[in-house]
Amino acid sequence: MAQRQTEQLHADAKEIDLRSDLDIASLLARGQADAAASVEQAISTIAQAGALAANAVGNGGRLIYAAAGSSGLMALADSLELPGTYGISSNQIVVLMAGGAEALVNMRGGPEDDGAAAREAVLALNPGPNDCLIALTASGSTPYPIEAVRAARAQGAATVGISNNAGAAIFDGVDVAVHLPTPAEVIAGSTRMGAGTAQKIALNMISTIMAVRLGHVHDGYMVNVVADNDKLRDRARGMVAAIAEVSVEKAGEALGLTDGAVKAAILVAKGADTDRAAQLLAQHNGFLRPALAELAAAQT
Repeated sequence: MAQRQTEQLHADAKEIDLRSDLDIASLLARGQADAAASVEQAISTIAQAGALAANAVGNGGRLIYAAAGSSGLMALADSLELPGTYGISSNQIVVLMAGGAEALVNMRGGPEDDGAAAREAVLALNPGPNDCLIALTASGSTPYPIEAVRAARAQGAATVGISNNAGAAIFDGVDVAVHLPTPAEVIAGSTRMGAGTAQKIALNMISTIMAVRLGHVHDGYMVNVVADNDKLRDRARGMVAAIAEVSVEKAGEALGLTDGAVKAAILVAKGADTDRAAQLLAQHNGFLRPALAELAAAQT
């Protein structure tokens, strides 16, 4: 059997322990950059995965991540940011991580081999056709995410497999197979580095495509943000001011009338009252652009 790409020795890593800290840092930086660049080769399947995720969440289903070890941490990081950044309900985001909550303080290797635990965790969620499960494994052969995929698919959920090795077992039977062809790790087998970097980029892309397709992004602005601190409240005022073409002061007033809801505040700043703003957004499934267009048409 050919050696997996994620286990191969990096050509420039020989005698790394004899090099200066500066040389090591330079080599590590190049390794990270090369890993990030490899994602470009997977943009087609990443786009498909984003569409599956958007379809699930848009239909009231859940986005479920399943992974172990470093891949699990990448999934957790992506998932935790979605409610605040894009206003997606936390009830629609689930992370299944080998070893459970204890893995966040004591990440042991054994739980990643427990496929039965993955099946049990997935079945406890009672997934269905409106759900989408994304499973990650750098090697592509980790039992926990593989069994999570099998269980979810058997229940009718959409499935995405992400791995850094070609022909990975995780790709068998998934709806979308995302192969991230990262080069050999500078530290052989340490997939928390290059492979993890590529996985995080891919997840960022998938969840951002999802957010765009759900209407949570307008002209590059995160218009469904939950502004729950001073920085984000300032950002919300800036978004309303820029999109509605009003002063920051007027933007702040509009946000006050809409309890901080950015999309509604933009419509209010453009002349709608709060009821009309809510009506327009409901009519257009939360998409700001057509709501603005209808408001403008009514004002001419």
